[in-house]
Amino acid sequence: MVVNEGLITEIVKPGTGDPVAEGDVGEIVVTSLDPHHPWIRLALGDLTAALPGPSKRSRTNMRIKGWMGRADQTTKVKGMFVRPEQVAEVGKRHSALGRLRLVVTRQGETDAMTLKAETAAANEALREEIASTLRMVTKLGGAVELVGPGTLPNDGKVIADER
Repeated sequence: MVVNEGLITEIVKPGTGDPVAEGDVGEIVVTSLDPHHPWIRLALGDLTAALPGPSKRSRTNMRIKGWMGRADQTTKVKGMFVRPEQVAEVGKRHSALGRLRLVVTRQGETDAMTLKAETAAANEALREEIASTLRMVTKLGGAVELVGPGTLPNDGKVIADER
């Protein structure tokens, strides 16, 4: 799909607005400078990814994969809302981390969450620091699982509710 050339289109990390690399899944944000219908960085709430290279039909604007899901991944854990912005904040506080995914499950009658974090520098001290940050940011305790770089899927999801 080729994006309308009258739009400025960005693909960003849901919850943070940070640009993602070409080919990575993120939320589509558009700007239209049309004086009759101006939009400035309108986040559509939809996920997509930019396709690499130029169009075969000589179009000059960005090409995207099309609709790949919704960006709003807010969920409720133990009665508290957990948002992608909170997961992103954990990542910002620990520079050794790559992709993050908060997996929400149910253990018996209780909600549980596990933050899966990509890092090349996995160790127990880092895991404990991340768990502390997760508790501070979300006001909820959760497990932390450190995984190798490239382990988590590149699908734009930050929170996976598996209940």
